[in-house]
Amino acid sequence: MPNLEHPAYPAATLLQLESLVPCRESQVSMLLSIFGERQQFSFPSIFIYGHTSSGKTYVMKTLLNTLKLPHVFVNCVEYFTSRLLLEEILMQLQSCSETQQTSHVPCDNFSDFVRLFKQAVASRELQDQTVYIVLDRAEQLREMEANILPAFLRLQELTDRNVTVILLTEIVWELFRPITGCFEPLTLYFPDYSIAHLQKILSQNHPPEYSADFYAAYINILLGVFYMVCRDLKELQHLAVLNFSKYCEPVVRGEANERDTHKLWKNIEPHLKKAMQTVYLREISSSQWERLQHDNGEPGQLKGISAHTHVELPYYSKFLLIAAYLASYNPARTDKRFFLKHHGKIRKTNSMKKHEKTSSHLIGPKPFPLDRLLAILYSIVDNRVAPTANIFSQITSLVTLQLLSMVGHNDQLDGPRYKCTVSLDFIRAVARTVNFDIIKYLYDFL
Repeated sequence: MPNLEHPAYPAATLLQLESLVPCRESQVSMLLSIFGERQQFSFPSIFIYGHTSSGKTYVMKTLLNTLKLPHVFVNCVEYFTSRLLLEEILMQLQSCSETQQTSHVPCDNFSDFVRLFKQAVASRELQDQTVYIVLDRAEQLREMEANILPAFLRLQELTDRNVTVILLTEIVWELFRPITGCFEPLTLYFPDYSIAHLQKILSQNHPPEYSADFYAAYINILLGVFYMVCRDLKELQHLAVLNFSKYCEPVVRGEANERDTHKLWKNIEPHLKKAMQTVYLREISSSQWERLQHDNGEPGQLKGISAHTHVELPYYSKFLLIAAYLASYNPARTDKRFFLKHHGKIRKTNSMKKHEKTSSHLIGPKPFPLDRLLAILYSIVDNRVAPTANIFSQITSLVTLQLLSMVGHNDQLDGPRYKCTVSLDFIRAVARTVNFDIIKYLYDFL
């Protein structure tokens, strides 16, 4: 017997709905009770909140589509002004009606929207049932005109039509409520998925060529590694798809069977630990990740694939970062040695010999002035670079990205001084993208 029951909908439809929204049966059951039957007036506005990836958007879309309820679904981030938002709602309402042709309807304010909304729902298809307007990422409504949010909450009253507005958001209602007050919506909370819920949901996507128990054991291992650092269902689904082929390798090669959990774990453990460095980051595609897994020189080792080694920067920003690294880790007295064509031999003085055993990479980066950075930049770039505002803005961008840090700029008479904060592996990866051998220009590696 299905958990979902409602006299207005066939049992087969409710059973299908239940299979599509696992671990959210109680929330769907509550929504069905609020919605009532098609022709009945529902609650004017519903406020649904919960953390990211708790199923709010998916459940609402699945519920409305499975029950074939007339609805409008709008993302408030995509339609970020009140005019765009209101016009998109009217456009989608036209597509719900078979008798009306979809066309652009200009709507400058909410008064026009109320009038045009009445016209849109006057068609035979929408006249005798509740129309649902779902506003996803509804926190963006707070950035619009002050009357938009209170008006949406009272849209049923303003239009005198059978309409329910549903707000989906990640923040609580107390952060929405206007100072002047407004109609209070019915609030519904979507809790985070527990580890048992995630296990059940992720295990449903097992490939047909493997048994359900085999895939469930893989998901159990995956959650054991990632659950403490990531509880985002979408990210976990992404990780499950990416790493499953590596988990299956011993079975494919005939070195183990599906029940050899210990061998399977030993094979995938280093790959899962490496994948933890790129949780939530998508600097490389799924195909690149799989290729990196298959190109390993030795079992159990992975090439560096952290987000920092694959950061994308503009062309001259890469050279600026390389120049900054050289300025931070090379003594200023060695600049002539590296960047002048006819520099002659560099003679090591007593002070240089004294500090020869002390590596700059062990001490850490040292600050350097802006003019030294630009001088090194002009030396390592093949073509002449003019000191334009574009170059200076890229330096600011590198500081914003925390690849450079500004130090000691309290005195207005002194120019800004910077330090490069990236690692050697990072800068080598960046240098490779522009075919620059940075090791030849580092004093520590002479």
